[in-house]
Amino acid sequence: MFIVTLHYIAPLERIDAYLPAHRAWLEAQYARGLMLMSGRKEPRDGGILIAHAASRAELDAALEGDPFGQAGLATYTVTEFIPTMTAEALAAWRGQ
Repeated sequence: MFIVTLHYIAPLERIDAYLPAHRAWLEAQYARGLMLMSGRKEPRDGGILIAHAASRAELDAALEGDPFGQAGLATYTVTEFIPTMTAEALAAWRGQ
């Protein structure tokens, strides 16, 4: 399991211009089962992605396709973790 923190490095006007492409990329990642959750941070200086990838290499390869990164609008910090406790609704992800 991975937490990806996006850090915007461009003005919000440029972020907003790429938002439809970024969301289309996210939809493709959800469809393939890679993304579990995503959203913007508050204050709006980036976003958070929760991903379930087989490996860091798989996640990194997917992130290379994000229009925000391709356009030089965001950087990424990736944290890998293994959930040991969850809400019951998320029990399937424990120990993964």
